[in-house]
Parts: sequence; C-alpha cells; structure tokens
Amino acid sequence: MAKQKSGEIIVGLDIGTTKICAIVGELTDSGIDIIGIGTHPSKGLRKGVVVNIEATVSSIRRAIEEAELMAGAEISHVYTGIAGGHIKGFNSQGIVAVKDKEVREADIARVIDAAKAVAIPLDREVIHVLPQEFIIDDQGGIKEPLGMAGVRLEAKVHIVTGAVSSAQNIVKCANRTGLNVSDIVLQPLASAEAVLGDDEKELGVCLVDIGGGTTDIAIFSGGSIVHTAVIALGGNNLTSDIAIGLRTPAHEAERIKQKYGCALASLINKDDTLEVPSVGGRQPRVLGRQILCEILEPRVEEIFQLVHREIQKCGYEDLLASGVVITGGSTLLAGMPELAEEVLGLPVRRGMPRGIGGLVDVVKSPMYATGVGLVVYGAKHLDRRMFRIREENVYKKVKGRMREWLEEIF
Repeated sequence: MAKQKSGEIIVGLDIGTTKICAIVGELTDSGIDIIGIGTHPSKGLRKGVVVNIEATVSSIRRAIEEAELMAGAEISHVYTGIAGGHIKGFNSQGIVAVKDKEVREADIARVIDAAKAVAIPLDREVIHVLPQEFIIDDQGGIKEPLGMAGVRLEAKVHIVTGAVSSAQNIVKCANRTGLNVSDIVLQPLASAEAVLGDDEKELGVCLVDIGGGTTDIAIFSGGSIVHTAVIALGGNNLTSDIAIGLRTPAHEAERIKQKYGCALASLINKDDTLEVPSVGGRQPRVLGRQILCEILEPRVEEIFQLVHREIQKCGYEDLLASGVVITGGSTLLAGMPELAEEVLGLPVRRGMPRGIGGLVDVVKSPMYATGVGLVVYGAKHLDRRMFRIREENVYKKVKGRMREWLEEIF
C-alpha cells in the first residue's frame, strides 16, 4: 500500500447504536479527501454502550471490509467515538508559576496537569482535557501562550470523563477486529469538527447530535468548548413509539418513520394515508399520516425540552448567538428544525459534513457527521496519538514510584 506511507490515511470508526460506519480519509495538500465508506447495521449496542461484544465485532468487521474495498487500502488504525449516559463533562482550572519568565511547552503541560488534578472516581477515566483559554498575569483570552512573557500562568479547561469499562469495551471490540485505536473521541466533539464553522464556535453555538440511542450536546462559546452532555434518548425511542402506537413490527416502524415520518403535524396534508403492516399475520391497515405525526411530535418535543433544560442549566442560553445546529441520522426526519426552533426559541439549522473533498455526495448527510468528524479530528491530532500514551504514563508512574521506594529502603 503506497498510500499508507507517511500516515496519509485516517479512518474514523463511528460505533453507533443503529449503525457502525467506517469512513476513510486521505490527507492531500488541499485538505482531506474521503476515499472510502462502509456501513453496517449495529446489533451489539444499547444507548451508545456496548452490550454484546460478539455482535459488535462482526458489525465492525463488515463495515471495515466494505470501507477497505471502496478505498483500496488496508485499515489498521482507527479513531473511534464514545457516547452514552455515563459521559460527564465539567470545567476546571489550574495555576502554575512560569519558570524563566517566558512560557515554554513544559509550563503549558504543567498548568494543564494542575487543572487535571481533580478527584475522579476509580471507575471513571479522563477522555479529554480541552483547553478553553490561558491567562498570563491577569491577561485573559489567550489561546496560544507559548513564548509569551509572564510570571503566572493559569489554564481554564473542560474535562470529559467516561466509565472505564465502556471505553475498554470499545477498544476491545476494535482490537478483536485486528484494529488499533489511535484515540477515543467524544462523539459530539467529533461531529462539531465536521459540521460547525469557526465563526459559529466564536459567536456561541449549541451542537445537538441526535443518534439512534443517545442525544449528544456540545456548547461552544468564544471559540472553545464550554459544556458537554449526553441524554439517553434518540431515534430508537421514536421507532419504538411507532411500533407500540401503530402495533407494527420494529423494522416496519423504522421504515414508516423514514418514509412518512414528520415531527410537526401542521406540515402535512390532512388526507395523506399510509399502509401499516400488522403483527402476527393479521391484515395490514390503512391509517392517516396525521396519527403517525401525533405519535412522533410529543417525543421529539421531549428530546428538545431536555436539550433546552441542559442549555439553561449550564447558563449559556444568552450566549448562543449562532443558535443551534442539529445533526445525526434522526434529524433527517421532516419538520425537525422547525419544531426545534419552536421549543428552544433559537435559530436552528441542520448540520451536514463540510470542508472535505472526495466522495462528498456520499457523505453529505447528517448521519455521517460523527464519522467524518473523527477523520477531521484524526488529521488535526496526527502528531500525538494519545490513547496509547495514556497507558504508558501509568507504567512510567508505577516504575518511578517503585524506584523511589527502593532507593528509600536501601
């Protein structure tokens, strides 16, 4: 594989509740070209968390094979996303003294370590430490402090933590397929890379990624991330509501949702009808499309009310000048942006992956936002493959400590 030389191929593996999607990107002089995509229905996840390793492994394998075939390249390293109700994000800050009156790399590393020094339970793991801003001698709003003069350096960071077991299960599934995980990325963070513009992040924007099992939220203000949250509701809840409400099998409910679904009853014609297959060999029935919308609308409204509560809770409601961007496969439902505007009282748009080349037409859908975002994230962080480093650090720490003990004893 000549292409693989110099690490030019980056693969995003979106392990979702409804589908597993592998997107292959190639680094070019002008940016990133998407050269391969593979998707397969996901069977082993529930609400964004792995519940069946065997089923997940076989789905990942199928998606990777399809992507390899399309890209004509072998895949060995992937960037994978993580979501689920166990994800928690919070803000923290740290202060250090600058050694030689000039900020060096070591000072930045020390101040981020100081901000990271918070009590985290043993069953949780830090997934991201995202710097928001640096403050040098009371001068705030600094994004790149390297080389600046000063005596005191402060860092404000956003820390994302998740359950250790969930992160390990994702890595285990990828490893069982013969893949190495370069890094685990929070899904709304990856989606933001693909669908948000820098000006939106600067003005203040809320990204709502509605997937099959979870709704992920990321709020940006002043160019950096200020709040993350995961709500354990998604498109699968809409499907199960249809299945129960119309008494139809789950796979038929999914088809009906995609073909006839609408989140706003006022947008559809009163006379529209649809045929609903029944369970257990009974005759199919013909129902008004209005009934379907009456089932969907309250659930979609509930999801956006929970999003609204989350925005209010973190206190950034008045700072979202760019409004809200909704993305994820479930937002393909007709009437979703309109209903979101009603509930949230903010301008809403659908977010499509952008800023990429290659197979743009294939991935130009909200459902591929996370996959494309993982590739973009991977391209930005090619120089530091963090996931493996973290494990090495633990080893170094233990080794260092043991050496200290031995020196004390002897």
